[in-house]
Amino acid sequence: MDTITLGHLTGWQFAALAFAALLVGFSKTAVSGANTVSLAIFAAVLPARASTGILLPVLIAGDVLAVLTYRRHAHWPTLWRLFPAVGVGVVVGTLFLVRADDAVVRTSIGVILLFMAGVTVWRRRQADAAGADAGQPDGVASRAGRARARSYGVLGGFTTMVANAGGPVMSMYLLSAGFRKLGFLGTSAFFFLIVNVSKLPFSAGLGLIDGHSLLLDAALVVFVVPGAFLGKWAVDRINQRLFERLVIAATVVGGLQLLLA
Repeated sequence: MDTITLGHLTGWQFAALAFAALLVGFSKTAVSGANTVSLAIFAAVLPARASTGILLPVLIAGDVLAVLTYRRHAHWPTLWRLFPAVGVGVVVGTLFLVRADDAVVRTSIGVILLFMAGVTVWRRRQADAAGADAGQPDGVASRAGRARARSYGVLGGFTTMVANAGGPVMSMYLLSAGFRKLGFLGTSAFFFLIVNVSKLPFSAGLGLIDGHSLLLDAALVVFVVPGAFLGKWAVDRINQRLFERLVIAATVVGGLQLLLA
C-alpha cells in the first residue's frame, strides 16, 4: 500500500478525516449508513485503495461504542442467519481487491456509493409504505426470509470488504425484516463489529493495514468517541427524514467526485 502518515497530510486534510471519524461515531449510535459520507471523505483525501484499510479500525472503534450502547437489543437469530453469506461476500471482495488497482478501486467505490444512495432512497420509501417501527423482526425463518438473508448477506459482505460500504445494504435488510429502532441499532452494532474484526486479517494480508496506517488511526479514533456520544444524545431527537436527505445528497456528491476524479 502507499505509505500514509500524519506528515503526509495537510491541516485541512486531517481536519476532513477527523470530521469523517466523528461522523463514523455518530452513525454507529444514531443513523446507520451515514458513514457512507465518511467513506467518500476518506477516499477523496487518501489513495482509494489505502483508504479502505485506514478507515477499517476507525469503524471498529465505532462498532465497539455502539455495542456498549445497544448490546441488550441485538437479535441473534438474524445475525447467525446472515454470517455465512457475508463470509462468502468478504472472500469475493478480497479476491477483487487482489486484482484491482487504485483507479479501479476508486471507480468501484464511486459506483458503490451511488448504488447505496439509490438503495437508501428505496429503503426509505419502503419504510414509509410499511409504517415506521411497524413490528418485531419477522420472516427470517421462512424460505423467502432465508433467501433474502443470503442475497443481502453476500452483497453486504462484498461491499463492506471492497469499500466499507455495507451499512446501507444491512440497513435495508433489517428494516425489511421489521426491526424497531433499538433492535435495529443493537443488531447492526454486533453485526458490524464481528464482520469488521473478521476483515482485519484480509486487509492486513492485502497490505491495506500496517504500522503507519495504525498510527494515523490512533489519531483519528479520538474523534469517534464524541461522535458516538452525540449520536446517543440525538437518536431520539434527530429529524431523521432531513438527515437522510442530507446523507443521500452528500453520498451522491462523493460518488460523483470519485468517478470524475
